[in-house]
Amino acid sequence: MSLLERVSTLLRANLNDLIEKAEDPERMLKQIVLDMENQLLQVKTQVAIAIADEHLLEKKRAEQEEHAAEWRRKAELAVEKSRDDLARAALERVLSHEQLATGFGTQAEDQKHEADSLRQALHKLEQKLSETRAHCEMLVAEHRRARVVGRATKARAAAGNDHESTINRMKTKVHVSAAENAAATEILSPETLEDKFRALESEDKVEALLNEIKGRHAVQ
Repeated sequence: MSLLERVSTLLRANLNDLIEKAEDPERMLKQIVLDMENQLLQVKTQVAIAIADEHLLEKKRAEQEEHAAEWRRKAELAVEKSRDDLARAALERVLSHEQLATGFGTQAEDQKHEADSLRQALHKLEQKLSETRAHCEMLVAEHRRARVVGRATKARAAAGNDHESTINRMKTKVHVSAAENAAATEILSPETLEDKFRALESEDKVEALLNEIKGRHAVQ
């Protein structure tokens, strides 16, 4: 994969989709930023090389144009001296240097387009890197907050269960204690006046039934 293709892949990357598929989002985000920083460094290097090559080709084109101009001057001098043979030889050199100048000019133009493309890629990658850093910081914070919230929710649920269990145990203890107190009160409370009369009435009923039974036996 060429450098520009790798850069294009990074520029098209959807962080949200990548995070959903990642086992360790924080580590994955840090790796994305690191990859982009490495690609940015490579693009900067390539931009510098492309610009240097463009300048070199422009320099060679200019040199060939100077050589063509020099041989053209010599051809004119030969014509002035009626040396057509030398003029023809000089003009051949002129054509050769002009051809080379055209070739270097074409290469320089192509190199300029390449340098411009790399500059644009560099600019886009710098923007993407800046946005990605900010986005990653936000996503890492969200991821950490989600983990904290998850732990807090579990802790509250556990605490709530423990609290409810404690309350239920306390209610049971209170109910048991109340029942025991009621029983003790019933057993240990002193006999009231009403209780004494009820006992007397019960004794009278018992005696009446007993006399009734004795009476039946006496008749028999």
